[in-house]
Formats: sequence, C-alpha cells, structure tokens
Amino acid sequence: MSDPAAFVLANTVVAYASLVPEIALHMASEVVPIWRATEDWLAARNVDPPYWAFAWPGGQALARHILDHPASVAGKRVLDFAAGGGIAAIAAVRAGAACVEAADIDPIAVAAIALNAAANGVALAVQTADVVGTPCRWDVILCGDVCYEAPMTDHILPWLRAMAASAEVWLSDPGRAYLPEDGRTAFASYTVPTTLELECRNVREVTLYRLAALPLPLFAGEVAGRLRRG
Repeated sequence: MSDPAAFVLANTVVAYASLVPEIALHMASEVVPIWRATEDWLAARNVDPPYWAFAWPGGQALARHILDHPASVAGKRVLDFAAGGGIAAIAAVRAGAACVEAADIDPIAVAAIALNAAANGVALAVQTADVVGTPCRWDVILCGDVCYEAPMTDHILPWLRAMAASAEVWLSDPGRAYLPEDGRTAFASYTVPTTLELECRNVREVTLYRLAALPLPLFAGEVAGRLRRG
C-alpha cells in the first residue's frame, strides 16, 4: 500500500455520523472488510488498526458540543489529539477556531483527515508526528476516547496533565477502563447511537471532562492502581 489516500478512497464511502450530520466523513460501511484490508499494511509498518474509518462516540460528542457551543473554541488555537478521522478538528474549524491542528501517528489516519477536511471545505494542519512531549502551543486540546488501554493512557496522560496547566484539556469518554479517576470535571454529556459491531451496544453514554493539572506522583498512582485492579 504505497498511497494511504488511495487506500482510504478505495475502502470508504462519504457518510455522516448520526450525532453530527453536518460533517461529511470518509468512513467504512462495514467493520470486517476494512480491518482485513489493512492487515498487510499493519504487518509491514506496525501502525494502528483503522480506527480512523469510524466516527467513534467520543469524537462525535466532542464535535457536537463544539458545533452547539462555538464560543468554546472561537478565536482559539485547537489541537485534535489522536484525531482519527478528524471529526472534532473539522467541527473546531467550523466553529471559528483561530487555527486547528489534527495529530495522529497513523499515516492512513493523516490521509483520512486531509480527505475529510477537503470534503467539508475546511483548512487545518495535519501531522503524523507524536506530539506527546512537545511544549504547549494550544488553548484547547481535544481528546476523543483516548483512555481505552493501559499503554496508551500511560503514554499520554502525564503530558496531558502538564498541558492542562496552560490549556483546556477536554477528555470525551464513553466509559473506557483507563479513564483517570482524579482531577477531572464533567461539563457535558451525550447519548451517542452506535453499532453492535463497534461497541457491543446500540448507544454509548459519553461524558466530556476538563482535565486538571495534577502532580506527577498522584498521576503515577492512577494507572498503577487500575493495572492492579485489572
């Protein structure tokens, strides 16, 4: 697979998420075929499965909130972190953010974000570099459904905690196992329709949290405690 954009176009159709019908996305119409189609790419390059090909509940809730409350990002510098298909980033551009970056380490996701931005007639910066560890240059950092496994949470949460000292960090979570227990404040909730193929249920209750900057020793106990509890 030499051309990620061509792969996206060949394996998706333009569709609309149920909670955010204003935004067009290149999405897979079925789960199994897109997963199988990426197997060779995954084996050769050790990149993630095609999470970018679906509008996950966390991203939909972020996008819905931004579009309904544009003042929350208008005129601000916004990062859509682990952006997937970029639905939250596109919503931020639509809401009048001063500049928007969408970051994902999967090169196919980066191609999908660029195609989705073009499909919606918006301009945003797209990058595949891992931004974890970089200094804060944003006012709002959007994180849709990022606490789904321990290694991911362990990698990103100390950095997000540090970013929360100078930016608003939003976690949009549908009840994943590794959501931090401390230092978060809920500010919105959404019921998001989903499919049994993706979520083993027909709806997900998604909560949006603002993440607080906590001392590192307190954070270290968060993930360790969850690992002990399984």
